[in-house]
Formats: sequence, C-alpha cells, structure tokens
Amino acid sequence: MPKRSHRSRAVLAVAAAALLGIAGCDASGGNSPAPRGTTAKALPSPKPTWDRSPQSVAAVGDSITRGFDACAVLSDCPEASWATGSDVKVRSLAVRLLGTAGAAEHSWNYAVTGARMADLPGQMAQAATRKPELVTVMAGANDACRSSASAMTSVADFRADFEDAMRTLRSALPKTQVYVSSVPDLKRLWSQGRTNPVGKQVWKLGICPSMLDDADALDSAATLRRARVQDRVEAYNEVLREVCAKDRRCRFDGGAVFDYRFGTDQLSHWDWFHPSKDGQARLAEIAYRMVTAKKPVA
Repeated sequence: MPKRSHRSRAVLAVAAAALLGIAGCDASGGNSPAPRGTTAKALPSPKPTWDRSPQSVAAVGDSITRGFDACAVLSDCPEASWATGSDVKVRSLAVRLLGTAGAAEHSWNYAVTGARMADLPGQMAQAATRKPELVTVMAGANDACRSSASAMTSVADFRADFEDAMRTLRSALPKTQVYVSSVPDLKRLWSQGRTNPVGKQVWKLGICPSMLDDADALDSAATLRRARVQDRVEAYNEVLREVCAKDRRCRFDGGAVFDYRFGTDQLSHWDWFHPSKDGQARLAEIAYRMVTAKKPVA
C-alpha cells in the first residue's frame, strides 16, 4: 500500500509539471492563437529616410541657380532658375514638386551670382530661417572660374567650406533634405561656346577666365591650363559626393549635371556659357529625377 501511494504521487507530480509547462508556454505567447475577440496588430512600416515629395524648397548656390544670362545679357533671371523659377518653359524643380501656386508660396532662392563655396554657409543660414523640407545646392563653378588656374580654390578649402555649410544647416534643421548638384563640365561649355564669335566677345568681359581666356588658343600652355581647371572641377565633384554621402538626408546627383552634354540650344545666346532657359529646364529635369527616385544614385 505505501509503495502504490508513492507511485501515485509521482505520476501526479509529472502530470502537474506537464500542465504547468503548457500553461507557461501559453502565458509567454508561444505559438498559441490570440484570445477570442482580439485582433493581432501589424507593426507600422518604418518611415523612409528620404521624402520623395517635399513640400517646400530653398535654393543656394551661384549664378546658374540665379538664372544668370537666361533672359538678358549680364543679368540675373531668377524666374528662369532650374531650382525655384516660375517660367513655364523651365518648369523648375519647385514647380514640378509643388505646382505653380505651391512653388510661388513655398520656395525661396538664396543663390548669389559670383558666389563660391565659401559663401555657402551664409546662404545656408538664410535658407534655414524658412525651415524648408528640401535645400538644393549648386556651387563650385566659381571656385574653378578664377582669374587664373593658380587662383582656384584649393580642394581642401572647398571641402572645409562645404562641410561648414552642411553643419550650419544641420545645426538648425537636422531633418531637412539636401540635393547636391555636381559642378558642370566647364571644358565642355568652352568647347561648345567657342564656336560663336559673339559669345567669345562676352567672355572677354571676365566670364571664367581660367577656362575661357584666349578661347581660340590651342597651344600647350592653353591646353594645360584648361586641363588643370577640368581636373579641379572633377576633384570638387568628388568632395561633394564624399561629404554628401556622410549625411543620410543628402543626395548627390552622381555626376549627372557634369555628364550632361550641353549643346548650343542649352547655352545662353548672350554669353554661350551659362544655361539658357532650355538648359535650365534640363537641370530641373535632372534634379526632379534625383529627388523623386526611390533610391539614390549609386
């Protein structure tokens, strides 16, 4: 009788332990179904880092973003700007993103003709006061377009100035997106514009002397000078790529503007160097494609 009692208690203990184990699995979730009357909630999808439809745009940069020589000789024409202009022939980035009325109310142009990268931190500070959701950057041509090749901004200073500009923006607006355009191919612009005698006369007024001075000269000294300018532009573009890559809300165009084959239709017919309205429209197309792409350019 005692032996049977021990065996009975042992069987009961094993059964109780099994029941407790099952109950423990159910209490912790396991694979058990949800109680009746409840619905399992799906976790919300993470918000993408890059917003492909920003609701406001501010532009910083130089004469290209001011639409210089797009409407009249040696004059700004901000309404023709690829970034924020209102001209229907251009259909600026802001217009493409926000519509005509939205662009008029929610886009701002702080670019300055003649500006260099050293001027960008100040422009960024101005742009930040508007709290834009997107800032466009096109700067660097004037750092290469100096009185001579030896006067060009050094690559180290160019990098420091761009990093300073990004810090200025980030200190005020940590989540604002930035689209960075590459510096155009200045040598390509020289090769296209030098075929026009009127344009070459305007060049003599002081437009990009390091590249455009003595436009018809093809001797070794002139060739070397233009090659130095071209190399510096390419180095600037590499800086833009590297600095932008460190910021998760920054997109570089991958060299798309540098690679674009500007023809005479895309050049101002006053100076044959700056973009015409047609050229501005091509810049707007590139920017819109980059800003609205699902993924940045590799």
